[in-house]
Amino acid sequence: MTPPATRQHPVTVRVFTQRFSATPLGARLARHLALNQLHDWGIPHGTRASDTAAAIIAELAANAVTHGRVPGRDFELCLSLIPGSLRIEVTDTRTEARPPGPGDVKPPSPLADSGRGLLLVETLADRWEILDREPPGKTVRAEIDLPRHVRNSLRLSD
Repeated sequence: MTPPATRQHPVTVRVFTQRFSATPLGARLARHLALNQLHDWGIPHGTRASDTAAAIIAELAANAVTHGRVPGRDFELCLSLIPGSLRIEVTDTRTEARPPGPGDVKPPSPLADSGRGLLLVETLADRWEILDREPPGKTVRAEIDLPRHVRNSLRLSD
């Protein structure tokens, strides 16, 4: 017996992937190019979704450059515009000293110069996780749910 056919709506996924030098300039360039890509997809500069993505991308790229840097190796940024949300992935090639995952991030002392990046990601992202990567490395993935009015205005075909 064959189950009845159900109509499936087409799913369009937009993806932007780029590698950057593991330097402060590379991290800054990653954020700028990502925001331009989001603008092209229909998430304009200065909107809440764009600003949230900018903060998450800036923190994850800075972490990749500061804590995930392996000399001579780049880091990678991947943006995926999937139905209902934006997925941000930053991958580096360092495997040791894995950062704390969701729910395990501790606030730094009030006078600390650093340690707020993943706390910011945990606060801004609707979901996030740390994934192992083969060959060696790790990916930090964060997702932002997009409001209905943003989802309805996205340019998903070109």
